[in-house]
Amino acid sequence: MKDKVALITGAGRGIGLATAKAFAEAGATIVLADLNEPREQAKELVDAGYKAISIRCDVADEKDVEEMIERIVSTFGRLDAAYNNAGINSPVAETADAGSEEFDKVIAVNLRGVWNCMKYELRQMRKQESGAIVNCSSIGGLIGIAERGVYHASKHGVLGLTKSAALEYAAKGININAICPGIIATPMVEEMITREPDAMKELIKELPNGRLGRPEEVAATVLWLCSPAASLIVGQAIAVDGGYTVR
Repeated sequence: MKDKVALITGAGRGIGLATAKAFAEAGATIVLADLNEPREQAKELVDAGYKAISIRCDVADEKDVEEMIERIVSTFGRLDAAYNNAGINSPVAETADAGSEEFDKVIAVNLRGVWNCMKYELRQMRKQESGAIVNCSSIGGLIGIAERGVYHASKHGVLGLTKSAALEYAAKGININAICPGIIATPMVEEMITREPDAMKELIKELPNGRLGRPEEVAATVLWLCSPAASLIVGQAIAVDGGYTVR
């Protein structure tokens, strides 16, 4: 990643922040983007000797995303890698009881947000004839779990976008894949454990490796997918889940 420019959305905490650190340690210039601008997180990287800037961006807002990519290109001249990680959770609810406002909100961030980012990332990468994109889906993009239909619908959609775009750009020097994290020790999962302790305990019991994943384990996979080592991996959904989806 030396001399490469990498964008990480949802970089304020959890998997996004861990990924930003992994790319920085690999030599990339990092753009940390989040709904609440991650100034302190970027400053910590800069203070540690890495190259990083922060940007406030609502990925559900197409204009915000367009301006973000314009700023990256005007500042650094290119965009080599992007991890479209920003996402939100949805309340547990049976399909018949889920609210339409909640559905629209989750789809706007988790699915439209990925589409918005890909749209403008790809326009720049197409000019360069090079680049790598990793979209954050979830094990919820690979399987179904009762009462999680809204969230899972958004994450299944991410895989459809990923596969179609991967076919469009594979011969144009741009590699696109998705990552499907399992139950990872992030602030979002900690909030779920607090809100739904019994349900989460049951899920954790079903993990073949017997533990929560670490954000750094997901970050390492994203870094690999954006590297030349993964050049033959095209349009795939890589599960990083401790074996949950292969039971």
